[in-house]
Amino acid sequence: MSDAINPIVSEEYADLVIETEGIDLILQMFPNATINPINYLISLVNIPTTLITNKSISQIGYGAFPACFGLVSQASLEASNITKLRNIPALNLRGQGVLIGILDTGIDYTNPIFTYPDGTTRIVSIWDQTIQSDNPPEGFLYGTEYSREQINMALQNENPYEIVPSKDEIGHGTMVAGIAGGNDVPESNFYGIATGAEFVVVKMKQAKDYLKKFFFIPEEAIAYQENDLSFALEYLVRVSTKISRPMAICIAVNTSEGPHEGRGTLGSYLSLISSIPGIACIIAVGNEGIARRHYFGLPTVESRTDTVELNVGENALSFTMQLWGMRPNIYSVDITSPSGEFVPRIISRFEEFKEIRFIFEKTVIYLDYQLSESQSSDPFIMFRIKDPAPGIWKFKVYESGDTINGFHIWLPMQGFVSDNIYFVRSDPNTTILSLSANPLSLAVTAYNNADETLYINAGRGFTKSGGIAPLIAAPGVNIIGPTITKTFAEFSGTSVAAAHMTGIAVMLLEWGIVQGNLPDMSTVEMKVLMSRGAKRKPELVYPNQEWGYGIVDIYNVFDTLRTKS
Repeated sequence: MSDAINPIVSEEYADLVIETEGIDLILQMFPNATINPINYLISLVNIPTTLITNKSISQIGYGAFPACFGLVSQASLEASNITKLRNIPALNLRGQGVLIGILDTGIDYTNPIFTYPDGTTRIVSIWDQTIQSDNPPEGFLYGTEYSREQINMALQNENPYEIVPSKDEIGHGTMVAGIAGGNDVPESNFYGIATGAEFVVVKMKQAKDYLKKFFFIPEEAIAYQENDLSFALEYLVRVSTKISRPMAICIAVNTSEGPHEGRGTLGSYLSLISSIPGIACIIAVGNEGIARRHYFGLPTVESRTDTVELNVGENALSFTMQLWGMRPNIYSVDITSPSGEFVPRIISRFEEFKEIRFIFEKTVIYLDYQLSESQSSDPFIMFRIKDPAPGIWKFKVYESGDTINGFHIWLPMQGFVSDNIYFVRSDPNTTILSLSANPLSLAVTAYNNADETLYINAGRGFTKSGGIAPLIAAPGVNIIGPTITKTFAEFSGTSVAAAHMTGIAVMLLEWGIVQGNLPDMSTVEMKVLMSRGAKRKPELVYPNQEWGYGIVDIYNVFDTLRTKS
């Protein structure tokens, strides 16, 4: 491999995600930047990390900074009526001719649940973004691609990792892939869903240190960058296109960053992918429902203000907080620290950066105002709070405009912020994570199929703008899945539900695309079928913020096609 520094993976270079039409402007600011197109919509721009300062959001724009994504989660066949459907010979769907796309922590390719009876692999290819070599995927500039042939050679070797060194050290990707389509192991009570499908896997590389430090994400947190996720999606779609097979993509990573409306560079790209015939994008809504990390404020008519109380516990780490208002109104804040020190109202201008220091606390707050955030056009305030003093912090939010629209504030997702930081008067609604707010993708929440109750931690809808998400609920509590020690364990969370739903999506793609019953099926058509066939409780009104359109029922999807026009 060349000794030249690759800015995509080098810690000496910062990553910016820029819409293609904005490249000329960014080059005016950084003439020596390197540019690598991700697709025709967005590009990765690399500049030295020394150019990133506390003022960079106001100078470059919040949307240019890659969002950081975390893992969404740390029995089911009967609940979704898969077994009932397979008892009909014509609908014994196992995923033949369909691919499962995994972008996650990798996969334990040596696990027998990912091999055929003859010991050969069910994996088409693995792109490991963490291993740098002279063999990246065609059209990509980093990582290493391992083919089916190389994986088969490794499986025949006493030391397989000498040939294909890609490992899943965490186990999340292995769990998700196994639930979606791993081979059945009845003696361990494990049953994959799309057992006839094959896999295309991306092991994503960890976020760079400079980005974690800028957004105060703990050093030990598992975090992935938006640009690496975008490259991973592009790779999966290219493989699907190259070998002319439909694919269900399981996205079990997500972020709390952004306006929770599905817009922005990655949101636009995800919408494009979701509309491609033969591609199904399944996204876990996250586990933020009762975490108390969301606040909705509605200022009074008289004062046009609302006071937000934030609890910060002892020894809490530095953190960020995002306020998203509703255009065309203007928002500003004053701040009272736990000791009572008062920072008067800071009037927002077009793009404003303030550094706030306190006398009685060592806390420093970096405040960025954007009256119209470039990707969403919404008013936006970013708080970066360094060394937060324990106690109750008060943020009085002022809303100016002809009407009162309210505002949302989100703290980072689990793993990116201390558990003892939370809103005193939190709101459990609008707690789906940002990526699952995409209007064309299929957002999945989790429920307990033992008693048909919602998974207690599941994020709740709707989107900030009122879009329907989650779309549907799938089994996600105490589901048996594989571990990286080749054993099985119970897993819970919306990642589990997304994996289950991905397997069902594979079945639908086999029926629609491979068998030719609905050859133009994309995520959009799949959403219609799923919502129409969902099982609903008579006492609830649908769609609703917790269940979407109801519980997934694959048998009823086909039954509605037979009995209803």
